[in-house]
Amino acid sequence: MSADETHTPGPPAYGRYDAVIVGGGHNGLVAAAYLARAGQSVLVLERLAGTGGAAVSAQAFDGVDARLSRYSYLVSLLPRKIVDDLGLDFAVRKRPVSSYTPAVRGDRHTGLLVGGEGTRDSFAALTGDDREYEAWQRFYGMTRRVAERVFPTLTEPLPDRDGLRARVDDRDAWRALFEEPIGAVVERNFRDDLVRGVVLTDALIGTFADAHDPSLIQNRCFLYHVIGGSTGDWDVPVGGMGALTDALAGAARAAGAEIRVLHEVTRIETDGTRAEVAVRSADGEQVVAARRVLVNASPQTLAALLGETPPESAEGAQLKVNMLLTRLPQLRDRSVDPRQAFAGTFHVAEGYGQLADAYREAAAGRLPAAPPSEIYCHSLTDHSILGPGLAARGYHTLTLFGLHTPARLFTADNRTARAALLDATLAQLDTHLEEPLAECLAFDGDGRPCIEAKTPLDLERDLGLPGGHIFHGDLSFPYATGASGRWGVETAHANVLLCGAGAVRGGGVSGVPGHNAAMAALGR
Repeated sequence: MSADETHTPGPPAYGRYDAVIVGGGHNGLVAAAYLARAGQSVLVLERLAGTGGAAVSAQAFDGVDARLSRYSYLVSLLPRKIVDDLGLDFAVRKRPVSSYTPAVRGDRHTGLLVGGEGTRDSFAALTGDDREYEAWQRFYGMTRRVAERVFPTLTEPLPDRDGLRARVDDRDAWRALFEEPIGAVVERNFRDDLVRGVVLTDALIGTFADAHDPSLIQNRCFLYHVIGGSTGDWDVPVGGMGALTDALAGAARAAGAEIRVLHEVTRIETDGTRAEVAVRSADGEQVVAARRVLVNASPQTLAALLGETPPESAEGAQLKVNMLLTRLPQLRDRSVDPRQAFAGTFHVAEGYGQLADAYREAAAGRLPAAPPSEIYCHSLTDHSILGPGLAARGYHTLTLFGLHTPARLFTADNRTARAALLDATLAQLDTHLEEPLAECLAFDGDGRPCIEAKTPLDLERDLGLPGGHIFHGDLSFPYATGASGRWGVETAHANVLLCGAGAVRGGGVSGVPGHNAAMAALGR
């Protein structure tokens, strides 16, 4: 029986709780498990029919036995500490290849394969010598050293800027990642346009920015993409992303937390020591009393619940596409097996110049003519997400993440813009394939192609993400600024904490804001 099935709504038995957690996404479940294990009475309230938020697995296509990680795909930022502390039955697997980026040089289809013994040779074949490979090794050696020093701080009290800089203890690395636009750093270290683009993509996942944006929002995004697990590796969750959130829900329940789905919080009132939480469900509206409230939702939602002025609106900038294939397509670059190329991150239209062009077009209010995207094949690393029949027949999942598609491009006509963007995105992929991807798509029980696409507006509708922003807003550097508080989760109200992606050190599937909010609530 799944976590969702065990928590069908019933008659409310509300009393007074030590903590009420608004939202049953992965961060809310982390907080619930920690607080309940500390002996506190905890109630989790989730408006959707199941827990997990954006970190869920779903049978996306009717009549097809495949459970895809529907919104979030890979794991990097989840600390092993959280898995161990909560005794989670959850594992990840390393991808055998880091990335493959197809390219056309002259009339020749080629590409850059990163990962494994052939990486140096792949660089040399693409660029003609070893200089880019050696620059790559130096650059990612630097980010690895920063990761080893910064990642452990994410589950510690929030350091100030000087404290984190001392922890990094590398003046050049600090300047490159924390002070200078990442575009300048990329251009100084690399010469090849394709290599530059592959490096830059980590600064743009879910972040709409130019490489030289003086606000450094692209640097903040890059930092979180290269520090995970102290290595920067992005791993595949065994059983899909829902395996993680099911394990978290189980850990919270086992510790004594109550979880109620289809219960929407509509208002929070607090005097700083006591709080009342209004909840709407099939049984009507009830009020729950709590000593403390942890909000696993965006800062905009928190402000609305408190009746306060919301912060500036966020804007997501990504296309998410889920697909099921009957087979992997052959590549025009015959030197690479499709099972290698799709085993890591498959970059499409992500050269440095292409990324710049796509940003300029989107900033001017147009869908990019050559939309950049990257693709992941979960089933090459973990086939458990496929039913036995599909796996035996060679079926595979593909999930695609498109860049530089801000929400503003979809406000006039989301459906039409979504279809146009999907067509243009797949057309870019097809330029590197021997056959159109459409010929590899499986069909669902009603005879429809197994492909679904989500724009920022779809994510806002489905998950309540403000503007479809997967981080709830622009990421922050992992150090204290202004009134960020001891753990980066504090609000203007002493007994209201933010435990979602919009907290300092939020974003991604990490559980870090949930852990930190629990530590703040426990006075640690």
